[in-house]
Amino acid sequence: MANTLVEIGETEGKGRGIFARKAIKAETVIETSPVIAMSNEDRKLLDKTLLHDYIFEWQPDGAEMCCMALGWIPLYNHSYSSNCEYFMNYEEQTMYIQAVRDIKKGEELTINYNGDWDEKKKVWFDAV
Repeated sequence: MANTLVEIGETEGKGRGIFARKAIKAETVIETSPVIAMSNEDRKLLDKTLLHDYIFEWQPDGAEMCCMALGWIPLYNHSYSSNCEYFMNYEEQTMYIQAVRDIKKGEELTINYNGDWDEKKKVWFDAV
């Protein structure tokens, strides 16, 4: 079933991104997605491929793992002042995206790749 809140579009200089089909209220859960959890050894292999840019740290009980979120979650672009945040549910092996503020129709939805929506730690690529 298609997500009625968001759609995929193009972001200048970034490629594909996720955009609001209609206004979204703060704290709305936008998407929940299953993940494929992988070992740290798998991560070393993935880091040598394009998939490096689409995986997330996955640390149930402090374990050093990674995961590939299915659905559209890997297509949310990074922003240091993102309008969404992602959360892990280790027990159900899912991730979800939640709005941290009201989002206007047509606005791009972004997450902070560092985890917390307002974290300023530098990421591995040039970002604003």
